Amino acid sequence: MSNIYKALQERILVLDGAMGTMLQAYKFSEEDFRGERFKDYPTPLQGNNDLLSITQPEAIKTIHAKYFEAGADIVETNTFSGTTIAMADYQMEDLVYELNYQSAKIAKEVANEFTAKEPYKPRFVAGSIGPTNRTASMSPDVNDPGYRAVTFDELRIAYKQQAEALLDGGVDILLVETVFDTLNAKAALFAIEQVKEERKIEVPVMLSGTITDASGRTLSGQTAEAFLISVSHIPLLSVGFNCALGANLLQPHLEAIANKTEFAISAHPNAGLPNAFGEYDETPEEMGEQIEEYLKKNLINIIGGCCGTSPEHIKVIADIAKNYKPRAHPSIPSQREGKYSTL
Repeated sequence: MSNIYKALQERILVLDGAMGTMLQAYKFSEEDFRGERFKDYPTPLQGNNDLLSITQPEAIKTIHAKYFEAGADIVETNTFSGTTIAMADYQMEDLVYELNYQSAKIAKEVANEFTAKEPYKPRFVAGSIGPTNRTASMSPDVNDPGYRAVTFDELRIAYKQQAEALLDGGVDILLVETVFDTLNAKAALFAIEQVKEERKIEVPVMLSGTITDASGRTLSGQTAEAFLISVSHIPLLSVGFNCALGANLLQPHLEAIANKTEFAISAHPNAGLPNAFGEYDETPEEMGEQIEEYLKKNLINIIGGCCGTSPEHIKVIADIAKNYKPRAHPSIPSQREGKYSTL
């Protein structure tokens, strides 16, 4: 755990890019998703990317390695939809522990290989915890605004199961990401605190929200600053934003929080906005120029890419990040009682 905090003091850390973008390039068929083990499964499985950690583990391993080779310090596990709530779409709730455990194990194996080769640059694994496909703050039924498709407790239970499996698989960090509903995120954070208390461990936790449109708010209606305030009671490694927007459009929201917290700040924006075909056109060089503005303004400690980004994008970003110092004063755990203080 101390290694990640030490690395944060020394340099801007680089997160990986998009897993989904890389998997799409494989053009896996329904049969590829199923593999031998799930060939007779009763529901369609194509699109269940998390399942590929079991049925196509070499592809997942290769993607992690490509991002580390490109300069990433941290890779995310292939577990964005790894909760019973999200896996209900595929009737695979019973597989959740295995999916998370295997994804973490694969990523950690690759990280250890790279750390062994370059001990001066330790590599880390962040357990990706996505937002699920339900929201605790809003009704999915316009005719019944009081209705909720999920409860806080259902989310807490699902997130706790995911966090336990990721930790058992060897992750170094837990990353609650693409937060569109802060109440969902609070359920995840509460679940993680429960796991830490039960296991008597400390785990660095990254939290990354998503600003969904030009109004500068999350889907549940919070501004960047309001989002920060509502989660600042939790001891976090970092807080920041990912997805939805390109790097230039994300910058004002990073500026809004950079001077208001002692947590590290993270960002992993998309490669611009999607075109009419849902594809991302921003080149690594274009994205790099925009991200360099973050660094010039001393806004961030951790930088990576989300939708549409590739190892080529991460290489450009990593090369630029080497030339800048990290934003000052991220939180580090004090030696007293496991509490958090600042440098």
